[in-house]
Amino acid sequence: MRKNRRNICLLLLSGFVLFNSACAQNPPLTGKAYVKEQLSAEQATVLLNNEKHLIPLQNLDNNKIASIRFSGIYAAGFDSLLNKYAKVDLFNGLDYLSVKTLDNLSQDTKFYNTLIVQLTDAEVNNLQIIGFINDNQKMKNVIVSLIGNGNSLTKLNSITSPVIWSARVSPVAAYFSAQAIFGGVAITQRLTKSYSAKYAANSGFLTSKTRLQYTVPEDAGINADNLTKAIDDIAREAISSRATPGCVVLVAKDGKVIFNKAYGYHTYDNAIPDRITDIFDVASMTKISATTMEAMQLYDAGKLHLDSTLGTYMPITRNTNKKTLSVRELLEHQAGLIPDISTFEAIRPTDHSTDSSAAFPTKVNENYYVRKNYFDEVMLPAALRSVVKTRGQYVYSDVGMIFMQQIEEAITAIPLNKYVQDKFYNPLGMQTAGFLPLYRFPANRIPPTEDDRKDRKTLIDGYVHDPTAALMGGVAGHAGLFAGANDIAILYQMMLNRGTYGGIQYVKPETVDLWTSKQSPVSRRGLGFDRWDPIADRHYPSKSASDMAYGHTGFTGTCVWVDPKYNLVYVFLSNRVHPNVGNKLGSLNIRPRIQDAVYEAIQKGM
Repeated sequence: MRKNRRNICLLLLSGFVLFNSACAQNPPLTGKAYVKEQLSAEQATVLLNNEKHLIPLQNLDNNKIASIRFSGIYAAGFDSLLNKYAKVDLFNGLDYLSVKTLDNLSQDTKFYNTLIVQLTDAEVNNLQIIGFINDNQKMKNVIVSLIGNGNSLTKLNSITSPVIWSARVSPVAAYFSAQAIFGGVAITQRLTKSYSAKYAANSGFLTSKTRLQYTVPEDAGINADNLTKAIDDIAREAISSRATPGCVVLVAKDGKVIFNKAYGYHTYDNAIPDRITDIFDVASMTKISATTMEAMQLYDAGKLHLDSTLGTYMPITRNTNKKTLSVRELLEHQAGLIPDISTFEAIRPTDHSTDSSAAFPTKVNENYYVRKNYFDEVMLPAALRSVVKTRGQYVYSDVGMIFMQQIEEAITAIPLNKYVQDKFYNPLGMQTAGFLPLYRFPANRIPPTEDDRKDRKTLIDGYVHDPTAALMGGVAGHAGLFAGANDIAILYQMMLNRGTYGGIQYVKPETVDLWTSKQSPVSRRGLGFDRWDPIADRHYPSKSASDMAYGHTGFTGTCVWVDPKYNLVYVFLSNRVHPNVGNKLGSLNIRPRIQDAVYEAIQKGM
């Protein structure tokens, strides 16, 4: 497969990253000028031939997509935006026209379900290209993105596949069309005049916005300078103070990603710069991003009941002091459980090996394997033997979320990692999120966490930092999830949408409302979710967060907060535990200060 090798330059519009091959010709639009051009693009964009409602695309988990460009000068930015929504492989059609044939291109794309073909006025006159589209639309989904003169539509009369046509020839128009394919923006216009019998006046299909849009702060009523400078200053303070070697910040408001920027490096030797596509160990964000997500779906299906007990779902607990603990108490951290179970300090030399084998199958990290059934024979019994005290009071506990994992796996007969991958991450178009990331990604995409010289005696990179989750093989109810910022934003935009994303209902609206609301008089918590703290002196999660805010932090230096009052999703990812665990990120209040900078920019407006 020949990829697009065109030289490109990087544009940063208040953290909004695009690739634009034409940037040497004209400076990039920013701020109000960008918003104005985007409105012009919307008014000039029409969707045709969408009788089968292919646009916006759905079924992202079963859809292998290729983007094919020829001479389009805005192709790099177009393709970059496609890849915000799903993994899209890129093909340079010019290579086939000059070296091979478009029949070879058909052969090379035979395993793709959907082809997105970018056309300009020049390409519509090429009978080979039109023939390529006609041949492929008989066998698979083809989407044509045409930027150019309306008279070019007459050359597409034989095309039955959806055509997104923009009369506006600009980078922003290309970005708009790319997002329209996935429902990041709505198509609101029909043809104003007739170009052929097929493409007649008033024809066209309207769509709704169903996924995140990628734009500039001004599109959400925020001055980019107010937002960018404040976040830049705090992030750089964190790095210069060695609170973390690097971080990624993302802000989505009103369903629009208006800021997404990386700072610093993976490590303090400044070898690998942080990128917005980096994949972080999100630690305890796993509790809400995996375990609680599954619990909500099982609750909706009537398979999980909040007031049922551990003994109901786990017969092994019936002869223990855990049998009467309810699901509600586990999710609220009010079951009286100890915070964690002992891990590496309790492991015996005979329990682990430097080599994998049938006897030692569970990989903790390189050169460290735990014996078969170690969790079932050692860790779970230790949790079952542990004391139950202060039941009914709030005591934050990883053990409770490990029990939730066991409940869910008993109900579904599916491992937690596979369930959330199949039911949430893949269909949502989340490309990085998941457990055990080294099975899918190289280590250089994952900022390392601790240089563990005591237990694992290695730098932890791509393996879960949490020791309990590590001994469980990297999949646990309380920790183990890795993800990039864009994926976290997608998941929590779904929550902010009250369970809906991309036209699919993942969780019932009333379930989202219940689980994210305050549940108990003794704590601020929801069901699984952390929440705004009513004790004013704590300023949690930040000084300006509303009483509707919910989310979670992670020990590795991460957080996500959703604030429905402001229609806001805030994501902060870092590896503050590298090379050693410290608390400067917390003592400097880096995460809440950046969150407050977002609120201040909202309040200042434009």
